[in-house]
Amino acid sequence: MIEFALAVFFLIITPGPGVLSTAGVGSAFGYRPGLAYVGGLFVGNNLVAALVISGLAASALAVPWLRTILAWGSVAYLIYLAAKIAFAGSKVAFVEADRAPGFWNGLALQPINPKAYAVNMTFFSGFAFMPDSLWTETAIKVVIFNAIWVPIHLAWLWAGVMLRRLDLSPGTQRAINIAMAGSMLMVVALAIYAQT
Repeated sequence: MIEFALAVFFLIITPGPGVLSTAGVGSAFGYRPGLAYVGGLFVGNNLVAALVISGLAASALAVPWLRTILAWGSVAYLIYLAAKIAFAGSKVAFVEADRAPGFWNGLALQPINPKAYAVNMTFFSGFAFMPDSLWTETAIKVVIFNAIWVPIHLAWLWAGVMLRRLDLSPGTQRAINIAMAGSMLMVVALAIYAQT
């Protein structure tokens, strides 16, 4: 069980679309929108966990054309989200972020987030510690996973908000938002490349 908890910690804390976009929303828009966004990520991540545990995710991803559609849908949505973060508060932008990403944006991200599936499949198909009671083990894993997931995402939100509060120049703030958005897209590109 300790190995499972450590794996959860290290796989969740590493940058992926969820934590990078959380920091980006915090930096660009502040706590209130950031908390709504994290709430959506939380519900979406548990939805992905349910899809993985039930086997529906494996069934869907086994269909080549469906996997391709989901991958390109993921890329398109993540580019949209990255643009909202990159151009938030920017004076020179071709996309003006008129509203902060909220609960529904966070919820929508997780089902198309390649890292969410990879992490959940790793957790729920490995690290067996109660082989005689699969349902009890799964329930314990869900509790441990969420007990680690929530503080990590709140820490990334806090880091983003602290960047916002530093009262940086508009150019520096714009550069930070663009760097966060670019990092998010790089992680997504790597995840998609690894799947092909």
